[in-house]
Amino acid sequence: MRDGEDSIARPLGLLHSPTFAMPAYRLQNIGPYRFHRGGEVPEVSLAYETWGALNHARSNVVLLTTGLSPGCHAHSTLLDPSPGWWEGMIGPGRALDTDRYFVICNNSVGSCHGSTGPASVDPRTGSRYRMSFPELSVEDIAATSRLLLQSLGVTKLAAVVGSSLGGMTSLAYAAMFPHEVDKLVTISAAASASTFAIALRSIQREAIRTDPAWLDGSYPLDKPPLVGMALARKLGLVSYRSPGEWGLRFKRDRVEKPKAHGIEFEIEAYLEHQASRFIHTFDANCYLYLSRAMDLFSLESHAETPEEAYARVGARRTLVVGVETDILFPVEQQLDLANRLRAAGKNVHLARLSSLQGHDSFLIDLDRFSPVIGSFLEEG
Repeated sequence: MRDGEDSIARPLGLLHSPTFAMPAYRLQNIGPYRFHRGGEVPEVSLAYETWGALNHARSNVVLLTTGLSPGCHAHSTLLDPSPGWWEGMIGPGRALDTDRYFVICNNSVGSCHGSTGPASVDPRTGSRYRMSFPELSVEDIAATSRLLLQSLGVTKLAAVVGSSLGGMTSLAYAAMFPHEVDKLVTISAAASASTFAIALRSIQREAIRTDPAWLDGSYPLDKPPLVGMALARKLGLVSYRSPGEWGLRFKRDRVEKPKAHGIEFEIEAYLEHQASRFIHTFDANCYLYLSRAMDLFSLESHAETPEEAYARVGARRTLVVGVETDILFPVEQQLDLANRLRAAGKNVHLARLSSLQGHDSFLIDLDRFSPVIGSFLEEG
């Protein structure tokens, strides 16, 4: 079987979002769903893509969970040859080796890249959910991903791998379904968000909610709160990279024709450009839901004591990866996670990487990340 071909399910079809341009994907309806913090929807559909071949025992599946903004297009496929967001990490002989593994990546519930979320139509009303969508949690992302796998006939995972929000999701998955995960890889994530990260994301959400165009979430799809989304994206971008990288890339260089009280510095022009690209590709309400889910997550809420919570993580082996320049999920959080898992008797390997690109290093510095993750998955 070639990369991108799927033999384990009859997908509903190859679809494109009616609102946001995106690559082709497969869509699977997993039925009605009741959310972790209450509320339910009559049906949930998840967009997903696959790479590699499923073995006869169905024991070689790697679930790849995503961050806040990516869709499921992590690597090019026959259906869509455009590069994915983790193109260099997936494929024959790469870290997620498709000669060995059948890799599945699904767009998170609550997102707008094909899966059911606030931008989707509620079949009960014929209108979009918007802010009537139930409160979203990281646990919901993990649980619906599991339901997707079950609908495809997969009951156990060779590994679950995730970064950022995806790292939180992978950790939640291993704690909620401890007997179904052999290896766990959590990258630039934590057992709960830091106060600093919560503060940043709260300001991002406030920028969206205070945009007059937000209209309490009832904005027309052709008139979204672009100003608020742009500000949220810019603040996010600042936190995704390290101060050292910003200094090396832009210094105090000026644009060619600076305007008083306008864009004067190259760093400002860069943020403006990146924000303008993003605001037309992501739904504002989905952003609010996913951002808040990150802040609310706490592994320790899964047991009466912190020790019991970490003991619930059922992976046979765990890899915790942190980046020393990450200000959003500081490496101290990964050290704490690794130590607490070890104290609970878990087999844990901690990798501290010196990448310059901060939180986004896992997307950029593949020369460092690939051998660490690949070696861990290759080992028994």
